[in-house]
Amino acid sequence: MRRTIATAILASATITPIAASAQESDTRTRVGIGPQVTPSFPGSDKVSFSPMFELSRAKGDDFFEYEAPDESPSIAVLKSGPFEIGPTINFQGARGRREAGVELTKVDFTVELGGYANLWIADNFRLRGEVRYGVNGHEGLIGSLAADYVVRDGDNWVFSVGPRVAIVNDRYESAYFDVTPTDAATSGLPLYDADGGIHSAGAMASYMRKLDRRWGLFSYVKYDRLLGDGRNSPIVTQLGSDNQFSGGIGIYYTFGAARD
Repeated sequence: MRRTIATAILASATITPIAASAQESDTRTRVGIGPQVTPSFPGSDKVSFSPMFELSRAKGDDFFEYEAPDESPSIAVLKSGPFEIGPTINFQGARGRREAGVELTKVDFTVELGGYANLWIADNFRLRGEVRYGVNGHEGLIGSLAADYVVRDGDNWVFSVGPRVAIVNDRYESAYFDVTPTDAATSGLPLYDADGGIHSAGAMASYMRKLDRRWGLFSYVKYDRLLGDGRNSPIVTQLGSDNQFSGGIGIYYTFGAARD
């Protein structure tokens, strides 16, 4: 999801000094906010509303760098031509005991820490991989692979589209899709033991467009199809859905020496 809680924390701490410095230099800072819908939890057939954020910087005549709406907030610590790597952080919302409609084991709000790598194999084609570990909550390991075809007219408009694949370990899959003996007793669902593997596959498309020198819109839509043991869990087949949809639209403002 595009820059959700993590970016909100970063933005709240940095937006004022960044905006001030942008007015005094050739640095441009783009800040945006808007609503989005995402699955209430992995495998849910319901959606939750939450804010999404945009926070990007560019210098001089440089264009704003492309960032996929669903990538985790990250910082590049090593760049070499078309390749870069660095740390990343993400957050996964909690699943309440009765959020699926019956009583199941609660999965706490999770902080995920890890790293990423980007590789531009052509001017308009980027590969990105992330590996993150849940330091609490689901306590699982998640790997994601993404490919983006990007076309743009400078900063006037940017369109991207590409496939997505997520791979998880047993602990992650078990946290959301196991039906333990206690769960079976309280929910009436049959026992189920989910193993890790390919978690989902899907695609994402995004579009960003300037309205004038300062204002613009950003948006995305995403579809994921649950695969493997998660898809076959009674939590999904009887209570949820293996079709997972996300999307959002927001407005942004550019501080600094905005380009025509």
